[in-house]
Amino acid sequence: MYLRLPPKIKVLEALGAVADGRVKVLGGGRCEVVSSEGDKTYTVVIEGEYAYSNDNGTIYRGYIGYPILACLMAGGKLPADKELAERLRGIPWKRLNEKFKKYVDVLQYIYAERGIDRERAEGYISMVLKEVGKLRLKFGGKSQ
Repeated sequence: MYLRLPPKIKVLEALGAVADGRVKVLGGGRCEVVSSEGDKTYTVVIEGEYAYSNDNGTIYRGYIGYPILACLMAGGKLPADKELAERLRGIPWKRLNEKFKKYVDVLQYIYAERGIDRERAEGYISMVLKEVGKLRLKFGGKSQ
């Protein structure tokens, strides 16, 4: 089963994880990604065209979850905008998602709160999603 492209906000969530130093590249296509609350550690394995992560978006919703994106960014397989990353440091993603209930509202809040140029951020998100789409990742490949 091919994994779907994630909601746009997941690109920024992944970039924030990289900026926060919450992505540990273990080598061989493996990473550990700590959640924004620090209460969960996601296991990511990327083997060829297969990707696995134990986050809810990947497992239950069938899209490429932010831990996979973060692993690809940290490993240099996806572009990381360093200036934008700095503005995304320390965002409590889970808390904001629970508070606002809609990703579009969370994005609006973050853009305003962090002084992020929406057009630039949206351009970056589109570029990353285009690159991810080229990878055509399938769910699976977990070999721990």
